[in-house]
Amino acid sequence: MADTVLVVGGGGREHALAWKLAQSPRIQQVLVAPGNAGTAGCGKIRNSEVSVSNHAILAQFCKDHNVGLVVVGPEVPLAAGMVDDLTAAGVPCFGPSAKAAQLEASKSFSKAFMERHGIPTARYGSFTDAQQACSYIRTADFPALVVKASGLAAGKGVIVARDQDEACRAVMDIMKDRAFGAAGDTVVVEELLEGEEVSCLCFTDGSSVSAMPPAQDHKRLQDGDLGPNTGGMGAYCPTPQVSQEMLQRIREAVLQKTVDGMRAEGTPYVGVLYAGLMLTKQGLKVLEFNCRFGDPECQVLLPLLQSDLYEVILNTVAGKLASSAPVWRQDASAVTVVMASAGYPGSYEKGVEITGLSQVQDSDVQVFHAGTALKDGAVVSSGGRVLTVTAVRPSLEAALEAANRGVAAVGFPGAVYRRDIGHRAIAHLNQHRGLTYKDSGVDIAAGNQLVDIIKPLAKATSRAGCNAELGGFAGLFDLKAAGFVDPILVSGTDGVGTKLKIAQACGRHGGLGQDLVAMCVNDVLAQGAEPLFFLDYFACGRLDVAVAAAVVGGVAKACEMAGCALLGGETAEMPGVYAPGEYDLAGFCVGAVERRALLPRLGDIAEGDLLVGLASSGVHSNGFSLVRRVLERAGLGYGAPAPFGRSGRTVGEVLLTPTKIYSRLLLPILRGGAVKAYAHITGGGLLENIPRVLPPGLAADLDASRWSIPPVFSWLHEEGGLSEEEMARTFNCGLGAVLVVAPADAQGVLQQLQAQEEAAWIVGSLAHKHQGAEPVVVRNLRPSLLNGGPAPRGESAVEGNASPKKTRVAVLISGTGTNLQALMEQAKRPAGAAEIVVVISNRPGVQGLKRASLAGIQTRVVDHKLYGSRAEFDGTIDRVLEEFGVELVCLAGFMRILTGTFVRKWNGKLLNIHPSLLPSFKGVNAQKQALQAGVRVTGCTVHFVAEEVDAGAIVVQEAVPVLGGDTEDSLSDRIREAEHRAFPAALELVASGAVRLKEDGRVAWTSSSPT
Repeated sequence: MADTVLVVGGGGREHALAWKLAQSPRIQQVLVAPGNAGTAGCGKIRNSEVSVSNHAILAQFCKDHNVGLVVVGPEVPLAAGMVDDLTAAGVPCFGPSAKAAQLEASKSFSKAFMERHGIPTARYGSFTDAQQACSYIRTADFPALVVKASGLAAGKGVIVARDQDEACRAVMDIMKDRAFGAAGDTVVVEELLEGEEVSCLCFTDGSSVSAMPPAQDHKRLQDGDLGPNTGGMGAYCPTPQVSQEMLQRIREAVLQKTVDGMRAEGTPYVGVLYAGLMLTKQGLKVLEFNCRFGDPECQVLLPLLQSDLYEVILNTVAGKLASSAPVWRQDASAVTVVMASAGYPGSYEKGVEITGLSQVQDSDVQVFHAGTALKDGAVVSSGGRVLTVTAVRPSLEAALEAANRGVAAVGFPGAVYRRDIGHRAIAHLNQHRGLTYKDSGVDIAAGNQLVDIIKPLAKATSRAGCNAELGGFAGLFDLKAAGFVDPILVSGTDGVGTKLKIAQACGRHGGLGQDLVAMCVNDVLAQGAEPLFFLDYFACGRLDVAVAAAVVGGVAKACEMAGCALLGGETAEMPGVYAPGEYDLAGFCVGAVERRALLPRLGDIAEGDLLVGLASSGVHSNGFSLVRRVLERAGLGYGAPAPFGRSGRTVGEVLLTPTKIYSRLLLPILRGGAVKAYAHITGGGLLENIPRVLPPGLAADLDASRWSIPPVFSWLHEEGGLSEEEMARTFNCGLGAVLVVAPADAQGVLQQLQAQEEAAWIVGSLAHKHQGAEPVVVRNLRPSLLNGGPAPRGESAVEGNASPKKTRVAVLISGTGTNLQALMEQAKRPAGAAEIVVVISNRPGVQGLKRASLAGIQTRVVDHKLYGSRAEFDGTIDRVLEEFGVELVCLAGFMRILTGTFVRKWNGKLLNIHPSLLPSFKGVNAQKQALQAGVRVTGCTVHFVAEEVDAGAIVVQEAVPVLGGDTEDSLSDRIREAEHRAFPAALELVASGAVRLKEDGRVAWTSSSPT
């Protein structure tokens, strides 16, 4: 039977303990008392309001709730005898007794103990009189400059003075002014030691010790070990300064000697023993003992523990540590960075809202909550040390970089944190090993890994004239093979501007690839050219393969959309040029156009010609420096709900909508000859781009009331106080491209666009340009921005130009995600009714997650192995769906049976696909059943999910013939092809409202049924 464990405490250490314990398959539930916002409800973990100060009440609670083990995090309850009282009441408890905890609770006791047992430590004196302490400071024949309150002071009772006067003032503060209360009734004055400070912890069962990897805390508040002492601003593990030989000496001369000494004195020590050490030139010296995990050391140690923590604790309590030593990762380093409140370690404000937590969870970084609470559904600060952000990576440098990126993604006003955690270790490593190119910050292996990832993506962009093989010194393109007779080459280059900053802040990188391709391809298209091939340039300070793969994967997908080949590129890793987590992009596109079809045809453009505007998808990739300034003025973060666009989306999501690519849409129309000029509305907005394709004597007269202006522009105009001219000169204002056509051809061009479901309008005309007049006039822009409504219907608008709200869809997967790919392709259609907002997998690292990331869709992993019951697992899935405002769920190869509670809640909103023509051949091995039954026709069925397996109402079916020589594999392949057609069709029917599930469990069609 799975167990329930109670963790006592409410800080980052306790969150880390609960997180690690919850990974045990033997544990059903982890309660945390009092806990924090991070432990308030996360999988197996939840908070408990039981009183931990009254040990009798706590013991009864544990019995009533079948708590099989209590793990005590902080030192105060240990010193207060919690372990003694709970053990006496029959409740198993992990931690030392109150007498054993004196090693931390009384520094005076600890120093005397070390003296008695020959454990190396600094010279010292212990005093209950302030004057005697000061006299000792002034007369000692060594620098007696370390002043400690003997009792517990929350890790802050140590003052390292610069001189004797400061040391004496510290004594007076502690003893006379009672800075630490009763903890300062006795002070210990110690010799100031010089050397490297490290933390060496161990599990001990009272006889044996099992050492953990050495760690190093960073007590000072600021980078460079400056500023006041704190409870700890970060830690890393392992410490390269401690060799295996030295760790063995520490184990024998300090840890084992301490445990032996405590046992000899009749006070066996069971639990975690923490030795704070100084590695001096004279040898190692113990600075202090703690009777529990350190905070923040715990947050770097537990992520490196391979063993089941619950099993380790049970073996420790049972005295079996010698035969069951814990196993630790040897191939990784961990770094944790503490984010503290403004003013810490002094006074600070509480209740400050924290944002960005959901974004950092996607980056393989663990956030442990410390001083946090929930208030009105939001996470707010409630302490000095607020969060610890932990990263585990193959190297210390990579772990620090990843942790710093995680910190950058989380935000609360005035957050204080260090950026140099592990700086001593990095300096040590650099000093003691030969330099490599990687040491300078350039990782060739990572670059090669990136190339391996993007090669098949580039290969998929092959087209006539080019096979898109990466790896050569240069790329080749055969114009003849592409069908050109008398071509002119056209080239364009661009970037995506400071839209990069928003993508980096949000951790959403895939869409930038489309932005980059669109900016270049749409420019080339302005000459009437077909885009042939594309090259990208990705520059960064340190290469993050996952981020670069998302960006370049987005480039490859966009090249497919544009019809050009991704022929090559450059990845430039330039340490020191870019800050951690930052990168820059540039793109280069080459196209070709037959000489006779070159645009603009300036000689043909005449007064009275009409202007056809094509809808943009939003801000596209220009003007983001101004956008960011407006957001800053409005006090709006990227994770905040967007006050513009569809409800349920964040500011970042709306602003990162990819730039439209117009090549496949417009090339057939341009080749038809009706278009005299095409203006890409890019940097410079409407006012500066349209004149680039007009002859000198003509001006453009636009009427903004004739097209739809996306709400984001209305908001920018109003919130930023931007003038009409500023709007028209900076932004596209809803028009991504403008075509010049003769009046007789305008309706024909509109109809061609309408056939492609593209929103387009006749937005103006050309007039004679008087001397000194502006080349572009935009009428009715301000009222249109203020109204923010769609353009009027009629001859100026293409039918269906309004953008109805799309249904927010989640896709649940377990593997490769081939059906997911088909669903994503459907959701990308501009006129489609569905938008996939999240992909959830119950297995980490599967191909389907990569497909979603490359498409710019957010992903979540809810690993079923980490949950004690189906209900807990489904409950977590449900919370993720609610987080993303999901309205419809598609099961695409999701290999878990959902509980009846979940199915009932999502009744009519759950779609599944089955590889047979239901109701025939339900359950597993449907293809095998069909072959054994000898049927001549089978197929696939998309149906609503019901509590009975494969019994829900049918939405779409597609038949597949069974051939004479079919095997399970060959039949499965053909059914899978049918699934890729049927599932997207069903998604569209349900998302659009054409099909719904009635209360009686049958399907209702709200439009004509398919034949």
